[in-house]
Amino acid sequence: MRISAKSEYAIKAVLDLAMHPEVGLVPIQEIAARQGIPQRYLEQVLIALKRGGLVRSKRGSAGGYHLTRPPEDITVGDVLRAVEGASAFEALGGRKPNRNGQDLAELWTEISEAVSSVVDRLTFGELASRAAERVGAGRMMYHI
Repeated sequence: MRISAKSEYAIKAVLDLAMHPEVGLVPIQEIAARQGIPQRYLEQVLIALKRGGLVRSKRGSAGGYHLTRPPEDITVGDVLRAVEGASAFEALGGRKPNRNGQDLAELWTEISEAVSSVVDRLTFGELASRAAERVGAGRMMYHI
């Protein structure tokens, strides 16, 4: 499975918000700077996350973004579906047999289900905890 830049940036943005719950509203400039994401592109990603009900925003000088639910209640699958659509993992399944008659649809379905299983159980609470452990151990910041 290949993860698009949009999906990667969405995961980074949500993780950034999960890592800063005490801040309240996090300005987009801060997320972009910490995660190395072009701000204009991040704006589009955050719009998709907002449409998906995962973030809220407030405009103005004291504005920014925050998660709509605790990080423990948001999965990587939620984020991927918000930015890529409901069929984010269906691309692997449902393929037609090739001209040699070899049907690999079952294999693609199994792979798709395995990927879905992982991303649907991995929460941003867990990712934030892992990142905090790395930072506490003196390793590099939480870049994915």
